[in-house]
Amino acid sequence: MQRTGRGVLIVVVAAALMLSVAMGTRQTFGLFLAPLAQERGLAITTIALAIALHNLVWGLTQPLAGAAADRFGSIPVVIVGAVAYAAGLALTAITDSGVLLVLGLGPLVGIGMSCTTFGVVLTAVGRAATAENRSLAMGLSGAGGSLGQVLLVPLSLIGLEDWGIAPSLVGLAVLLLVVAPVALLLERRQQPTTLHADSPAGAPRLGEALTEAMQHPGYRLLTLGFFTCGFQLAFIGTYLPDYLTLCHMPLGLSATALSLIGLFNIAGSWTCGWLGGRFRQQQVLGWLYLVRGVTIAVFFLLPKSTVSVVIFAAVMGLTWLGTVPLTSGWLAKVFGTSHLGTLFGVCFFSHQIGSFLGAWLGGVVFELTGSYAIVWILTAAAGVMAALLNFPIKDVVPRPVARLAPISR
Repeated sequence: MQRTGRGVLIVVVAAALMLSVAMGTRQTFGLFLAPLAQERGLAITTIALAIALHNLVWGLTQPLAGAAADRFGSIPVVIVGAVAYAAGLALTAITDSGVLLVLGLGPLVGIGMSCTTFGVVLTAVGRAATAENRSLAMGLSGAGGSLGQVLLVPLSLIGLEDWGIAPSLVGLAVLLLVVAPVALLLERRQQPTTLHADSPAGAPRLGEALTEAMQHPGYRLLTLGFFTCGFQLAFIGTYLPDYLTLCHMPLGLSATALSLIGLFNIAGSWTCGWLGGRFRQQQVLGWLYLVRGVTIAVFFLLPKSTVSVVIFAAVMGLTWLGTVPLTSGWLAKVFGTSHLGTLFGVCFFSHQIGSFLGAWLGGVVFELTGSYAIVWILTAAAGVMAALLNFPIKDVVPRPVARLAPISR
């Protein structure tokens, strides 16, 4: 029985709230980079390793979190993730040890992110929505999730300036625990709409679904392209504040830029979800990556000013997380929703390898050269590479279900 529009709306709102807090908290990490180094005596490379490690652990555990949500539902997975996330922030707040910082900001935050963000929360939206409205519903959830970045970045900056590192991080940890119960609203799902639903054997088993995906050329190209998204977002989100400081821009402008990225991502995620329901998702992805790569190149080459920073943040926001509803939408269209969390999780692992390299490489290159120039160039070039990978993707139904009609948009 399909859910009513009201039921889907409840899931969308709940998902947006959870994403808002989880992703908004993560976007504040760049603000803590310099204070942690200066006040705790920690090396930039150590903090960069911690942030890079949480991205890698996020990717490694995302398929497991997605599979758990597919089997047991989103509620227990989100609750466990919120506790791990909050524990990681609390540990970071109280320690001046590099080892404990890496443990808290690394594996604990990574596990928390895998359980409270896209692979679990957004796929719950995909299961609740109809095939025709899935891409738009995911886009709306992603758009609402950006409110956290708009609000939490400036609030965290105020907390840093007025109270210091520890109270700010503990406040974010408490907020995660307070919001976690919205997971109770994520399980208003419809009957699975999958390409395998009408076959005699029913939906494929997990192993069969993974084999079909890995053998699909489009899935492989989509996964490779997703690497770029992670690389770009992790580098910019982590090092934009420090880069602007090196360019003699005030720290307040850095917070404004991160907030603007979140603000414009509201429109960008909604627009990408809307476009994904009307055009081929992979084509929209290709143009998104191309625009993002060109924008990064232009920003790096032009002189820095308040105007250029604001324009850069706005354009990046429009393309920031629009990749997620488009990627999820393509997966649901081609493979159905029975194992959507798992298939997205495997694809997302590539994204997080990119995130690991973006966060880690930025710190290493800066320590060696005193500049982020090399990584800015790589970040721009990666956008062009991702566009070239996504444009050729075809909407080919896997061989075992080729006789069935694909899900309509």
